[in-house]
Amino acid sequence: MLMVRNTQDLLKEGSRHFTGLEEAMLRNTKAVKELSEIVRTSLGPFGMKKIIINSTGKLFVTADAATILGELEVLHPAAKMTIFAAEMQEKEIGDATNLVIVFTGELMNCAEELLLIGVHPSDIISGFEKAFEKFESEISTMTLFESKDLKNEEEISKCLKTVIGSKISEYESEIADLVAKACISVLPKTPKYFNVDNVRAVKILGGSVGDSKLIPGIVLLKSAEGSIQSVEKAKVAVFGSGLAPGKTEGTSKLALKDAEQLKNYAKSEEDSMESIVKAIADAGVKCVVSGGKIGEMAMHFLEKYEIMAVYVQSKFELRRICRATGARPLVRQGAPTPEELGHCDKVYQDEIGSHKVILFQTEGSGISSLIIRAGTSNILDDVERAVNDGVNIFKAMTRDAKFVGGGGATEIELAKRIHDFGEAQPGEEQYSIKKFAEALEIVPKTLGSNSGIGVIDLISELYTKHSNKDGMFFGVNVNSKEKTIDVKKAGIFDHYEAKLNAIKLATNTAITILRIDQIIMSKPASGPMPAQGPPPGMAPPPDF
Repeated sequence: MLMVRNTQDLLKEGSRHFTGLEEAMLRNTKAVKELSEIVRTSLGPFGMKKIIINSTGKLFVTADAATILGELEVLHPAAKMTIFAAEMQEKEIGDATNLVIVFTGELMNCAEELLLIGVHPSDIISGFEKAFEKFESEISTMTLFESKDLKNEEEISKCLKTVIGSKISEYESEIADLVAKACISVLPKTPKYFNVDNVRAVKILGGSVGDSKLIPGIVLLKSAEGSIQSVEKAKVAVFGSGLAPGKTEGTSKLALKDAEQLKNYAKSEEDSMESIVKAIADAGVKCVVSGGKIGEMAMHFLEKYEIMAVYVQSKFELRRICRATGARPLVRQGAPTPEELGHCDKVYQDEIGSHKVILFQTEGSGISSLIIRAGTSNILDDVERAVNDGVNIFKAMTRDAKFVGGGGATEIELAKRIHDFGEAQPGEEQYSIKKFAEALEIVPKTLGSNSGIGVIDLISELYTKHSNKDGMFFGVNVNSKEKTIDVKKAGIFDHYEAKLNAIKLATNTAITILRIDQIIMSKPASGPMPAQGPPPGMAPPPDF
């Protein structure tokens, strides 16, 4: 008689093994659904915020899904796969991260219902694949608006208003205008080479969001090193290694016999540094930017020759200054050549909200800075994320400038079409195709729920509107008592590529998870356990 061995006999002691519908598949669906529930209530302009306290004790108050997911320490492998898909959406498009998580969770919820009634996973996967193919073919015919001119500020602002309004619903028009101007001002002749790093948000606490403004050039949150705080039509020299007397590589001793020798030694160092600064001044330099420390002696002679000095620790900021001014960073001390010099219309120190800043202001520099103002740091962070989303959508527009209806209008219309497509399909695949259509309803449902609108009546009214040809662009109205609104007339747009890519990633993730029938976890490696709680000296997080 043969002995039937357990799988545990094959694995190292302490390993864990889950298999079958109950232990593997339903566990996976439950984990993804729970992750989806975390961010679902943050979808839309009236989404709720979350308090996230990470492992270092830093506190975040945000409704941004990318920030929430980045700070959560998720362990379940299926939930991790969903987060990886959301991170890919963030890298490729920079928006609709929440949609990836929410739609994946709803697909897994629908798949769970089918699994419990006996539908085989292969049929569910096949149905989801066919449903997405139908989704892809139908959404390409639903273009609501396409930007023809990437330098039209009014048109670009209209396109960015929806994505910015999903983060800040009160100032979306003002911020959309600023982001549109900033992006257009740095747009290269070949739009596909647009660089999102050329538009930077600078946060300054105080004032209101309406006080935000655009500066053509670079803004540094620091003060000038010396008394010279403003130069115009300036030649700029950038020194990556700083300005200070050089040090010998080895250790040396110097024997001085009398005070006269000491005086002469100090004089030689002064003469050497003065010759360096004088050569810089003779080259026409009015502003020196240093990536290293500026010595006291060097500072004295910079003042003498009326050269403005700026110390920048960040190598990233140093590169941005080089791009904005056309300068080349120097690794030597001495006069720069004409090819190594940069140019700036005006470099000056200013004060904004009790914060001293240095502005490198040049028209056509290829870099713009948005000075963001707000009364609290949390609002500043929200506005910064809104600006980043707007800039990323503009980047996506350089590849494909098509837009579809927002506010859930596109999802409801496609849900109706895919449901009709599923009715005509034979076999068990039709059930998963119709469930895919049902999952698309999660977008208008969530928008309505987060805005305080009754979901059942809302979905019923939307389907009634979409039953007519003229009503295919009706979506959720989150700003008034009327439940629905014509998004075409209201100018509520979603970027075509962002939505398509989000649904594609969510569908692929759900299909991958449905293909998993076993989970095998090795015994954790031995060694010191990671520290629990905040670092020493930091107050523990509140007990909720």
